[in-house]
Order: sequence, then structure tokens, then C-alpha cells
Amino acid sequence: MATSTSTLAASAGYRPDIDGLRAIAVLVVVLFHFEVDAFAGGFVGVDVFFVISGFLITRLIRHDVDAGRFSFGVFYIRRVRRLFPALFVTIVVTFIAASVLFTPLHLERLGGSALHALLSVSNFYFWTESGYFDATSTVKPLLHFWSLSVEEQFYLVWPALLVALLTRTRSRVALVVFIVAAGLASLLLSIRWTEADAATAFYLAPARIVEFAIGAILVWCVDFKPKANIWLEILLA
Repeated sequence: MATSTSTLAASAGYRPDIDGLRAIAVLVVVLFHFEVDAFAGGFVGVDVFFVISGFLITRLIRHDVDAGRFSFGVFYIRRVRRLFPALFVTIVVTFIAASVLFTPLHLERLGGSALHALLSVSNFYFWTESGYFDATSTVKPLLHFWSLSVEEQFYLVWPALLVALLTRTRSRVALVVFIVAAGLASLLLSIRWTEADAATAFYLAPARIVEFAIGAILVWCVDFKPKANIWLEILLA
């Protein structure tokens, strides 16, 4: 059943506060790349985006499953419409600028990163290259697509798992336990990978599941309304 993006977004409940959080996350990342001293840790904005994605995607899927209208086709068409137009424009504009500024070698490598971006595996491509924070990143204008690839890989796995859980069990506890277990397993894996090879933990999706899981858990947390407002104050603090 075809449904417009705006209708689905409205039915799930628009959250202007999340748009504000996105703006802050983008700002801190931009200031980090401009090497503003106060934002030396600004790349945490990417982690915030993963948490937001986990929350929004989980909330949308749960809403549509509960309404009896979830469709994998509609879900993935909406993802493509949302992400790929901007992706194509960015790649085209980047190539136009690079054709003037880059050497043939760097232009060839840009082609490789563009192809991997289109296939949603940029994170694997840059994982095999130099570290994110070294000087060569200045000639990798599509480097930021690594995070989009991680997100797209999440879209390939999470909807099927979540729909299976939502349709087979209505137990909120079982769902929360599964999400928490997935998040903890990812956190432990991330710690182990960081100790062995920080680049692996940085780029590969399994180490990022913990961030998506945090966002997913919040979908059920917003339903929790404690009688005493003090608990809300503690959580907000």
C-alpha cells in the first residue's frame, strides 16, 4: 500500500526537538572539521545521528506494524527517496570540483570512493585506507559517506529483525531485552576492536549497533510516564 512520506511522518508524530538535535549534531561536526579548539570532540555528532536514526526508524516500524500496514517495499522506497537524491548531487558536484583541483591519481581514488558510496559500502572502502584523522583526509571529499553506509547497512538488517519480533511477540519486556542484549554485545565488541584496531571499531557497523540500540530503547522509554516528575528530571540531567 503506497503511502506518502509526509503522511507516514505525520502519523508517527513529528518531533521538532529531534530536528533541533540534528542541527546541533551537524554544527559540532562542522566546527570540529574547522578545528575549533572547543569542539575537538565534535565528531561525537555522528554518534548522535546514529542514536537518532535508531529511534526514528524503530518508532516508525513499530507504529506501522501496530497499525497493520508495514511494508518492506514502502520502507525501502522511502529510504531511497530520502537519501539518494542528495547523495547523487553531492557526488556530481564533488566530481566537478575534483576535476579541476585533483591530480589524476586522486581523481581515480575519488571514483573508487564514489562507487562504494553508491553501493553503501563506503565504510569498508575507507577502513582499508588511512585513518580518518590523518592529513590525507583532505583529498577524500567523500569520506563522510562512511557514516551513511553504516546507516544504510542498519536499514538492511534492523527492519526484518524488528518486524519479526513485533509480529511474534507483544511482550514489551522481550523486545527491550533483545535490544539491550544487542547493544551490550555491540559495546563489548567495540571495546575489543578498539583495543586491537581502532579503525575497525570506528568504521564497521557491528561496533555501532550499540548507538542504534540506544535510540531504539528510547522508543519504549518515551511511553514510560513515572508518577513522580523527579525521575524525569534525573533522566534529563
